[in-house]
Amino acid sequence: MIQLKDICKFYQVGDDRVKALDHVSLHIRPKEFVSIIGPSGSGKSTLMNIIGCLDVADAGSYLLDGLPIEAYTENQLAKVRNEKIGFVFQSFNLIAKLSAEENVELPLIYQKVPRQERQERVKAALEQVGLTKRAKHLPTELSGGQQQRVAIARALVTKPSLILADEPTGNLDSKTSREIMEMFRQLHSQGNTIVLITHDNDVAKQAPRSIHILDGQLTEVAL
Repeated sequence: MIQLKDICKFYQVGDDRVKALDHVSLHIRPKEFVSIIGPSGSGKSTLMNIIGCLDVADAGSYLLDGLPIEAYTENQLAKVRNEKIGFVFQSFNLIAKLSAEENVELPLIYQKVPRQERQERVKAALEQVGLTKRAKHLPTELSGGQQQRVAIARALVTKPSLILADEPTGNLDSKTSREIMEMFRQLHSQGNTIVLITHDNDVAKQAPRSIHILDGQLTEVAL
């Protein structure tokens, strides 16, 4: 599924060249649920961007489902993101003028999926996250937890190889956070591969496997 080997990423900060990722190697198997935890500035966002094909490494190799991502063009990366990765973000990233079902449908439109199939898959995705009765509601008419469920449905609707969640509970209260994490556990039990980025120990330890990142280097966490 995910094979990173000796990944390095540098950023220029003024006159200094800062190493955000320092020879990172990581293997995540299909159907695993892995959390990556680290404080601000640890390199976790950079790692997420590379895993999610939003950025490329300066050195090292990355295979996603056997594809040599480090050699891909921007157009090829966009195609991989659209077809293989379902994103769930802290800020939900829903389009305010679109209803829940329209937000979920959007990636299928980009994939040029036929209308009838789109409708069937959107209905199934919203049902999976328990929001069938909220399909016509705008994001402003939904609670934070409901908005995140819409975002999860949008991530699921393309049937991706990987669900990549970036601080998915960061804007939620503790009760809603527990509900969202229970949903991720259910998705994992259904065979989905999930990588969850967080700074919260309580969130991280709910994944069967947890990895700590600090100063651009990874350490497995004993659970």
